[in-house]
Amino acid sequence: LWYEQARLPNPFQKSGAGPVTARYTALPDGTLEIRNRSQNEKGQTEEAVGIARPVKVSGLPGAGRLKVRFLPGWLGWMPFAWGDYWILKLDRDYQVALVGSPDRHYLWVLSRVPQLDEASLQAELDYARTLGFEVDQVVRTAH
Repeated sequence: LWYEQARLPNPFQKSGAGPVTARYTALPDGTLEIRNRSQNEKGQTEEAVGIARPVKVSGLPGAGRLKVRFLPGWLGWMPFAWGDYWILKLDRDYQVALVGSPDRHYLWVLSRVPQLDEASLQAELDYARTLGFEVDQVVRTAH
C-alpha cells in the first residue's frame, strides 16, 4: 500500500478532498493489480482498478518500468490503452518512490506512510526537477 503525497495534475485524477492510496498486488501471471482509491469532495470513496505488466529493458534487469491499463480488458490490444509508468527513484528502505512517465506529463510522489515529512517530499520534487518535470505545477495530496 502506497500513499500519494503529490502529483502533477492529470485528466485521470480529479482534485479530491482526501487521501489517495494505491495498492499493488502481484498476480500469478506476473502482472500486478492496481487499486487506486481516493475520496471525493462529498467524502465518498472512489476506486479505479487497473493492471500493470513489467517492461523488460535490455541490460537493465528490474528496471522498474511498467505498462499500466485502467481501461476495460477488451481494449487492451490498443496501444493507447497502456501508459508508461516508470519508477524513477526508490529509496533503499522501500518507503518513498518517485514515479513518472518518460514524456514528463505524469509524476507522483508515493510513500508507505500517510504523510511524508516536508523535507523528504521536497527532496523528491527537487530530484524530479533535475529530470525535467515541471514540479511548480505539482498538486499536494490532502491528508
